[in-house]
Amino acid sequence: MKKNVGKVDSYIRYALGVVFIVLAIVWTWWMLIPAAIAVGTAALGVCPLYLPFGINTRKEESKKD
Repeated sequence: MKKNVGKVDSYIRYALGVVFIVLAIVWTWWMLIPAAIAVGTAALGVCPLYLPFGINTRKEESKKD
């Protein structure tokens, strides 16, 4: 799949993952599910929910010819 998650978007997802992990420790283990999704999409650079809407937060690399 083509990557569609940018650098800033990725950092936000990692931060949300940490927040959800803390909530899982303090509150309930169910918060590990959104934590895994947030960290997984940040690590892979692909968000399946962005695909149908055509959203791409990743800056395309310029080609130097």
